[in-house]
Amino acid sequence: MKKTIALVTGGFSGEAVISYKSAATIGNHLDKERFDVFTIDVNPQGWFYELPGGGKTEVDKNDFTLTVNNRKIKFDAVFIGMHGTPGEDGKLQGYFDTLKIPYTSCDAATSAITFNKRYTVAVAKMAGIGVANSLHLFKHTPVPGSQIANELKLPVFVKPNNGGSSIGMSKVTKAEDLAGAIEKAFHEDDQVLVEEMIQGREFTVGVFKTEGSIIVLPLTEVRAHDDKDFFDFEAKYQGKSTEITPAEVDEAVADKIRDAAKRIYAVFNCRGVVRIDFIYNEEAGKPFMLEVNTIPGQSDASIVPQQVRAMGWSLTEFYTKLVEECF
Repeated sequence: MKKTIALVTGGFSGEAVISYKSAATIGNHLDKERFDVFTIDVNPQGWFYELPGGGKTEVDKNDFTLTVNNRKIKFDAVFIGMHGTPGEDGKLQGYFDTLKIPYTSCDAATSAITFNKRYTVAVAKMAGIGVANSLHLFKHTPVPGSQIANELKLPVFVKPNNGGSSIGMSKVTKAEDLAGAIEKAFHEDDQVLVEEMIQGREFTVGVFKTEGSIIVLPLTEVRAHDDKDFFDFEAKYQGKSTEITPAEVDEAVADKIRDAAKRIYAVFNCRGVVRIDFIYNEEAGKPFMLEVNTIPGQSDASIVPQQVRAMGWSLTEFYTKLVEECF
C-alpha cells in the first residue's frame, strides 16, 4: 500500500527561493509507485497545497491534514525540503514531533543547534573535532572592530550566525572593513559569527544513515573562481565556482575527511541526509569543520545530488531510502 507523503517547502526567509528549487527536484524523483506526494508550501501568507486543477487549499495546522474533494488526507511522513526557518532550525520538527508524524530530517534539538553556527562549533570543539577560532557577536552588545582584530587573526569570515546559502557573508582582510561586514551580517540576523580563515582545500560531503549504517557520499572539492575569493551565494548558485565530484584527492586525506564526517554525524545525532563542509589544512594534516547543513540543497545542480549520482545511485533510490529510514 502506498504511503502518503507531504513534501514541505517554502519558508519564511530569503532562502525560500532555494527551497522551491530543491522541492522541484525531490518531487520529480520521489517514487510515485511507492508514494502519493502532496507538496505543501509554507510561507508567510499560510500553509497551502496547490490543487492540480488550479486554486489551493489550506493545511489544517491542528493535525497537519488536508481536505481535497471532501476527502481528509493524513500523512504517513513528511519530506522536509525547506531551507532556513522554520524548516531547518527545528521549529517544524518540534511541531511534527508533537503530532507524532515522522519526517526525513534531523530532530528538533539537532536542527536548532546546527542552525546556530556558534553552537555547532562549540559542540564540535568539545568533541575534539577541528574548528576555526571565532567570536560570537550580538546586536544588543556592539564590539568594536579593533577588539575583534586583536582577538582573531585576519583574514576572517563574517557571517550571520543563523542561516545559510552564504547570504550576508563577507571575507575581511583589513581591520577597517570589519564594521561594514558586521553591519551587513546584522541585516540578516541578530547574531553574527566572526571566524578566522583556515588555509586549505575546501571539501563538502553528504552523509546519511540507512539500515543502521552511516554512509558517506563521494567527496566534492569546491573551488571558487578567480574573481571569487570564497564560496559565497554567487559561487554556490550562480555558477561562480567549480565543483569536482568525486574529488581528486589522496585516499589518506579522503579517509580523514570521511572519518570526521561520520564522527560529526554521530556526535550531533543526525538523521536523514546532511552536508558537512570542511577545510583540509595541509600543515596541520587534518580537516577543520566549517558547517553542518541539515537540509542540504537538492536542486539538480546541488552537491548532494551530484554525489548520489557519483555513487551510482539514482535520486529515486536515494529519496526512497531517506523516506524509509524515517519510519
